[in-house]
Amino acid sequence: MDLDIAPIGDRVELFEELDGGWPEFMTKDPTGGFFYRYYDRFWPEFSLLAVDRKTGRAVAKAHSVPLAYDGDPAAGLPEGGWDWAIRTAAHDHLSGTKPTMVSALEINIRSDLRGAGLSGRMLAAMRENAGRHGFTDLVAPVRPSGKPAHIREPIDGYAHATRPDGLPVDPWLRVHVRAGARIVNVAHYSMTYAGTLEQWRSWTGLPFDRSGPVEVPGALSPVHCDVDQDHAVYVEPNVWVHHRI
Repeated sequence: MDLDIAPIGDRVELFEELDGGWPEFMTKDPTGGFFYRYYDRFWPEFSLLAVDRKTGRAVAKAHSVPLAYDGDPAAGLPEGGWDWAIRTAAHDHLSGTKPTMVSALEINIRSDLRGAGLSGRMLAAMRENAGRHGFTDLVAPVRPSGKPAHIREPIDGYAHATRPDGLPVDPWLRVHVRAGARIVNVAHYSMTYAGTLEQWRSWTGLPFDRSGPVEVPGALSPVHCDVDQDHAVYVEPNVWVHHRI
């Protein structure tokens, strides 16, 4: 497929054609809403859109943000993961702090084209874009795509599990490692979602009528349900990877 991959520019409508593809509960994260409200104003040059030159249709998008980090990304990155990256980038933008690296946030492929290798192409474009802006480090709080099938398995073991060829068992981590990334550490509370039991029922279609862990389709770990307190909380772990550009 012949793709035009470039920053969003004035193509916001095409960009928004690619919304969706996530479990409904994942659209309820307040930190995510904070980023997506401003991505086209604060970080347009780090929001990439891939358009099929033949059809003119959007096929994929890639979000990233520049941010300042005073440590060595290869030595360890914050437990706050995805939410930390968004908050830090926003604070740095508003305060005028000079960024030191780029963090990936999302690569979203049009549903009918998933599995066709476009995620690797978008990752390569994200790496090239970071380098073009003078950065030598791209990090990513990766959401392991195979983890929902192993929802009870602790993330620390899953993140570092490998196949006989030495590559990660997880498909999305494998794409990053093949592109040159190194797995750094787990971000144990990368995203946090809270809601009443009625809200969780509407998001998932599940009863949420017993206290304890609830296995929700699409989640990487069980949701913590408390019937007496009428709330449930999902804390999602991600896996930090580091690309040296």
